[in-house]
Amino acid sequence: MKRNYSLKSLNSFGLDVVASYFFEIKSVDAISKIIVDPVFKEKQYLILGGGCNTLFQNDFYNGLVLYVNNKGIEIIEETNTQCVVRVQAGEDWPSFVDKMVALGLFGVENLTGIPGKVGAAPVQNIGAYGAELKDVFLRAFAVNLSDGTTREFTNAACCFSYRNSIFKNELKGKYLIYAIDFLLKKNAPLNLSYSAIRAYLNENQITDPSLKMLSEIISSIRTSKIPDPKTIGNAGSFFKNPVVDRKQFLQIQAEFPDVSFFEEARGNVKIAAAWLIEKTGWKGYCEGDAGVYDKHVLVLVNHGKAKGNEIIALAQKIQESVQKKFGLKIEPEVNIV
Repeated sequence: MKRNYSLKSLNSFGLDVVASYFFEIKSVDAISKIIVDPVFKEKQYLILGGGCNTLFQNDFYNGLVLYVNNKGIEIIEETNTQCVVRVQAGEDWPSFVDKMVALGLFGVENLTGIPGKVGAAPVQNIGAYGAELKDVFLRAFAVNLSDGTTREFTNAACCFSYRNSIFKNELKGKYLIYAIDFLLKKNAPLNLSYSAIRAYLNENQITDPSLKMLSEIISSIRTSKIPDPKTIGNAGSFFKNPVVDRKQFLQIQAEFPDVSFFEEARGNVKIAAAWLIEKTGWKGYCEGDAGVYDKHVLVLVNHGKAKGNEIIALAQKIQESVQKKFGLKIEPEVNIV
């Protein structure tokens, strides 16, 4: 247990935040020990992975931060066509994806480069470039923080939806995920459905990309849009794309024919939050060191010394302007603490 611990290097916004208590988890046994500690019983606590989707409102977190940092990747089942890969929650997500691509295993390549740790991936049901975590998720292993019992969560039990899961709702903060099993294929058609991928392939006259090439293409697209948090503090996409029914979408499209959208299940339509924000004039905008990235309006940034509450205030102004212009509410994708 550490006291008054700096979290500046453990949140991708680079906010100078101090936690009153800090505990690093490197094993399941460590979880069992911490939940009987008086500090855990008396203080609020926060489960922290890579800190890549976390925005601290204040400079001081008056509680206990549980930093998940257990390691290990192993193939536990294998057939001629597929593998089950067990990954400890503290593993770095981009490194895990790179290792799977190097092994020639299909399924996570479209999720290349998403910052963070593996254990946080199902909480958010991370997704990018036409794929989501739920597409390859088999099961998660977690500890109930109230009594120390372990539980296995199947794909169905996680109640996955767009950037959402049971771990963000009724079980928020109640379970700590310590390992995940992924079902990956030894050969599968590549997912080239996303428009940015197709545009890149067409522009470079690539007709049959390999698994490794697709991963590299996605990495290139990401780095052209999203700054490295080590250079400019950010948490990637700050807002979720709003989903509306067909009737509301047609009303918006009638007034704004160039609206950017994606077809969803059951006749719903997902409208691009980036298009909404850009149309309301926020691209490259700054208030002090809190700003909107000039290459991708979904990314809110810390240009150096911004406070968490300053970034939140900017986000709220963006939400209000989108609501006023389009009648749509855009919700943060980032976890605000």
